[in-house]
Amino acid sequence: MVKVGDLHKSFGAHYVLRGANIEVHDGETMTIIGGSGCGKSVLLKHIVGLLKPDQGSIIIDDVEMAKGASEEDVFSIQNKFGFLFQGAALFDSLTVGENVAFGLRNLRRDIAESEVKNTVAEKLALVGLPDIEGLQPAELSGGMRKRVGLARAIAHSPKYIVYDEPTTGLDPIMADVINELILELQKKLSVTSIVVTHDMVSAYKISNRIAMLYEGQVIETGSPDEIKNTKNPYVKQFITGSSHGPIKVKLREWD
Repeated sequence: MVKVGDLHKSFGAHYVLRGANIEVHDGETMTIIGGSGCGKSVLLKHIVGLLKPDQGSIIIDDVEMAKGASEEDVFSIQNKFGFLFQGAALFDSLTVGENVAFGLRNLRRDIAESEVKNTVAEKLALVGLPDIEGLQPAELSGGMRKRVGLARAIAHSPKYIVYDEPTTGLDPIMADVINELILELQKKLSVTSIVVTHDMVSAYKISNRIAMLYEGQVIETGSPDEIKNTKNPYVKQFITGSSHGPIKVKLREWD
């Protein structure tokens, strides 16, 4: 379980998180929505330990990460996460198989090469891309790159999978393929998923719960149906995509 309490983060004079609170229950898919610059990606980076907060609490599986956790505890918790980056972040100089194996080799340095090979093949098949280990990333479509990135994220069998804009840059059909894959992996692997997205079609389909982040705070959390029927004017404006309402366009982004 992930618990974030009263989280604050600023970069110089730019205050990004202003007391964010969120809980992610084991086995669920929690989707975080919100406009560009509201702090979604910054919140994700705190959860996976890439950033330290100025103030607040981050508890993951009963380990307090924000306040004096040992290096051993931090490393152990970070190993529980798989991260799918927005652009897949594949290494162009490596083959598909080498990309999927990259994190696995770093996290389990004593792993036998035969096990690496079998794991790579298994995870690629799981995301619907069998027998492409020898291809280069440049030979892949955008959707295939996303799926290879996901195979890499699950290669070490994480408890948590973090998705940063998983459907960005994809056409509607391929975006739905990714949505179906997220649902399938949650079912097959019993993982807990945290998703950041602007895509409300995706959010409604994959989520058990949705949290709206606005001006550095979570202003509403609920099921997809509860979010669809919200009375909160900020949430309603965002989910309907209207330019009219209390949310004003920001000219500078810090997301």
